[in-house]
Amino acid sequence: MGLSEEEDELINLVAEKKSEETFMEILSKLKDLMGRKSLGDQKDLEKCKQALYYNRVLDYCSAALKFNPAKIQGSYTSMTQMADILSTCCVGLGSVRDRDVFRRRFLPAVTDNILFLAHRIMNRAIRDKGQTEMIRLFRNVFNSLSWLLRAHPHLIPCVLDSKYYESVQMSDDDEVSAGILTMWYNLFRINSAAVSEMAPEALYSVMDDVVYKMSSSSNPVIGSAAVKILLLITEQKSPSVSLQLHKRYKGLDDMVQKDWRGKGFDAALKQLLHRLQSKHPEKHTQAQYSSEERVRAACVIQAVWRAHQTRCRLKKLPRAVSVLQRSFRERRRQKQAETEKRLAEEELRHQVRLRRQRAIRQFRQRQLHLIEILPAEHLARFLGELENRAALLIQRVWRGHRERRRFEQNRYHLRQHKAAVTLQRAILAFLKRQRSQRNLVASWKSPIGLTESRRAELKRQIEDHISLHPSSVVSAEGTLALYEKAQSMLQQHLMTRVSDRAQEQHRQALMAQINTDIELLLSAPSLKDLCEEDSCPFLSRSTPVAMRARQAHNALLLQSTHLLPWWRRLGDEFSSPESFSQQDYDVVESESLYLGGR
Repeated sequence: MGLSEEEDELINLVAEKKSEETFMEILSKLKDLMGRKSLGDQKDLEKCKQALYYNRVLDYCSAALKFNPAKIQGSYTSMTQMADILSTCCVGLGSVRDRDVFRRRFLPAVTDNILFLAHRIMNRAIRDKGQTEMIRLFRNVFNSLSWLLRAHPHLIPCVLDSKYYESVQMSDDDEVSAGILTMWYNLFRINSAAVSEMAPEALYSVMDDVVYKMSSSSNPVIGSAAVKILLLITEQKSPSVSLQLHKRYKGLDDMVQKDWRGKGFDAALKQLLHRLQSKHPEKHTQAQYSSEERVRAACVIQAVWRAHQTRCRLKKLPRAVSVLQRSFRERRRQKQAETEKRLAEEELRHQVRLRRQRAIRQFRQRQLHLIEILPAEHLARFLGELENRAALLIQRVWRGHRERRRFEQNRYHLRQHKAAVTLQRAILAFLKRQRSQRNLVASWKSPIGLTESRRAELKRQIEDHISLHPSSVVSAEGTLALYEKAQSMLQQHLMTRVSDRAQEQHRQALMAQINTDIELLLSAPSLKDLCEEDSCPFLSRSTPVAMRARQAHNALLLQSTHLLPWWRRLGDEFSSPESFSQQDYDVVESESLYLGGR
């Protein structure tokens, strides 16, 4: 059989090394080869598949499904692609030598390896809590298995007897159950002869799985697939299958009608109910099952289910032992790795300690060599500098240690002090707000709680008291006039109270300002010692204040003219200190000496 160059290269690559290292290279070459051959003649494709089988390339692909995914680039994605290529190559090989070996050894081994990969991916998806990518890969693996079963229906008993399929089938995850039911539905829908060729035991095993998935789930996808699978089985098998289905699963029609009606596949549901009820029309008459029969049926179902659970637990015991051993070995390996890591760290610390000691020894040797070559007159000064540096280092370390210890001791007191300051600040702000609210001038309000009825009652009591006790001094008209006068005075007092308080505050502010100015004048230096900086507190930017200060200064000068000769004091008695020209008012500098308030 003539082989192409690519096929020879692929066969040689498989023959040289069968391990995870060449997995990706073989997968890439297989994808390219099958992609080109599928576009050409079907005979060439068939010859290519036979060449891959005869040269044990497909054996490598089958064994590669059990490789460690952690050592393969692409992990489960690459292994899923390998399963797809393997199932494609196993279909359409044509006539091969040793057909019994191919059908009874090679294909069952391929089926078991594909189920092993599906079991691995399912466990990973459940561990990762339903990761979408892993669920997609699980469906792709079962699609590859379905493609293989369509061409070789005799592999269905191998699938049902596989421990990996049993583990996958026992999963309670809806996505996993939907993948299994979808595989059976596609298989029975495309290859209708597979149902007829199946043995009764295998068919009943599939029906048990389908009915169990339908009764233990509320997912519409699972219910729709289960109903359609049962329809395909009843269509392809003899009419006795419907009777066996009805007898084997009592109450199935009631359960289907009660739980799955109105879920989006009512048409298929009606067909299934019609086939179940057509074999036993007397079931839907008025004389239905009695309560005893229903109880007996429930007991049978419970017994079957409990027996199934017990068998499953017994089958899981060997796997549990292997899992326990695996976990124990993994734990022992981890402890060994931790011990080796700890020893390596200790060895590293020891090496670092040795290097540090060696460096200190070399440094001291260099110091001794420097001391030896140093002149005698400089030796004392050098040793003194070394001692000073050592003393400074010891002092710095000790002071830092002392301050840190003191800070640790006083941390609680500092926290208390900060808390007290915070509380005091909050209390002072609260008291300030309360004082400001008390000092607010509120308008006159009537007494709280005095209603109109109460006011009228009080007024009536006053009038009654006045009428019973008339005044002997003032008449009623005089009393009314006195009352009106008191009201007007009270109203005037309330109106002028705000302005009086403002004037009083202004007066107090002026008194405080005057006292401040007096203190400044008393503490001011004499005029002969006065400099420009000392005059800054006595300068004002207010023009009226500066003018008044100039006026007072001029008046003071006029009062001191008695020291001048008599001819220079002529006419002074007719002048007034308040009489100045308009120029004195207009020409006033912005910064002038003043006496008085600021």
